[in-house]
Amino acid sequence: MAVGILALQGAFAEHAAVLDKLGVPHFEIRQKRDLDQPMNGLIIPGGESTVMNKLLRELDLYDTLRERIQSGLPVFGTCAGLILLAKQIDGGIPCFSVMDIRVKRNAYGRQLGSFRTKGQVAGIDGEVPLTFIRAPRIVEVHGDAKALAEVDGRIVAARQGNQLGVTFHPELDDDACLHELFLQM
Repeated sequence: MAVGILALQGAFAEHAAVLDKLGVPHFEIRQKRDLDQPMNGLIIPGGESTVMNKLLRELDLYDTLRERIQSGLPVFGTCAGLILLAKQIDGGIPCFSVMDIRVKRNAYGRQLGSFRTKGQVAGIDGEVPLTFIRAPRIVEVHGDAKALAEVDGRIVAARQGNQLGVTFHPELDDDACLHELFLQM
């Protein structure tokens, strides 16, 4: 098994470190030829969603990745990665538009609105550390998407088939349980 990590911008190195800790082979996706490597899963990290959307298209990665996600490739989107998966973005233009969720970008305000907490995530025993940095929030799930976690009444994690999306940054915490949940997919 090998996991591709979209490495155009954002927290891709932190995801790689978690996969190293778990002993999971992985590689970075920076250009079209990187997609020639076999992959059993894809991580789309946090970062700046509009920049990532633009680079996906400029580097000719968009169509291939979207087709693979739609064909069942397991994908884990964190923060901006979740935004890229969403079918609806309040005040924004969808990217892959493959997950039946509506999100609001920067829902907690600026960098000063960043925070850490713990919470329950469906499918994981015990509390999970949750680190929010200029985080979006999931406004609504519909269709086949299911909410997996909430903080203060706001949805912060969802799953739809082969897609797992969170509004926070699990790669910044010592707990690898969300990556393990993704790897089980």
